[in-house]
Amino acid sequence: MESIGVLMAYPMNSYLEQELEKRFNLLRFWTVPEKSTFLATHKNSIRAVVGNASAGADSELIEVLPRLEIVSSFSVGLDKIDLAKCKEKGIRVTNTPDVLTEVVADLAIGLMLAVLRKPCQSDRSLGKKVGIIGLGRIGMAVAKRAEAFRCLINYYSRTEKPEIKYKYYPNVVELAANSDILVVACSLTEETRHIINREVIDALGPKGVLINVVRGPHVDEPELVSALVERRLGGAGLDVFEHEPEVPEELFGLDNVVLLPHVGSGTVETRQAMADLVIGNLEAHFLNKPLLTPVV
Repeated sequence: MESIGVLMAYPMNSYLEQELEKRFNLLRFWTVPEKSTFLATHKNSIRAVVGNASAGADSELIEVLPRLEIVSSFSVGLDKIDLAKCKEKGIRVTNTPDVLTEVVADLAIGLMLAVLRKPCQSDRSLGKKVGIIGLGRIGMAVAKRAEAFRCLINYYSRTEKPEIKYKYYPNVVELAANSDILVVACSLTEETRHIINREVIDALGPKGVLINVVRGPHVDEPELVSALVERRLGGAGLDVFEHEPEVPEELFGLDNVVLLPHVGSGTVETRQAMADLVIGNLEAHFLNKPLLTPVV
């Protein structure tokens, strides 16, 4: 497999790079100044793309790689991959589910505690109404942890889940209006982009707290900043931002905000498990074996 070209879209993880380099012809795209020239030169050798939350495989990249067979994402989210184009061209897609669920849920609870125990809100504790947007793997893991703090769990998702005991709200505004803490835990799609807008923020209100540990573009960031500055929103715990790595300057001076640099899955063990899934999926594909975590 040493002759198979694997294009890594963005710097991600040193262990992943080392292991890919042992097995494939690894091409580090972010180091290339003239990308169009580079792709024209290597297009017939590149058969795989490895992406993450920052860069993946959009329609333009897919179109210029005629021998592309698989896109393996070093993340759960797939918003940086043109899934429709991959389906159209028969390109396989994989991601890294499950292995990061627990640590991301841990971080969400940690952010809740950190925001609620800041000096400006030190009279507050958990035991609140927690609304969760998206009751998938991460959402359920957050719910189970919050229950241990005697929180009442409500949720919104695309469809109600009859087997789930938590109360369902048919839209995010209603959920926010009935929550002390609102946790964003859904996938980023065109439908969920800016799912946290001014109406939702105002429904959550001056005593409410927003927690986001999934993707920055879920939140209309200027609206969030103005609400926090004006105290129309009680607080926020943020691990992700709309235009990473940029973070709005206004947030740094606020005492009702806790900020982290997108480290939700950032334990050594979790990142290695994610890398092993990426490598395992690539090896399975090129050895004509079943993919470990297929999406497309």
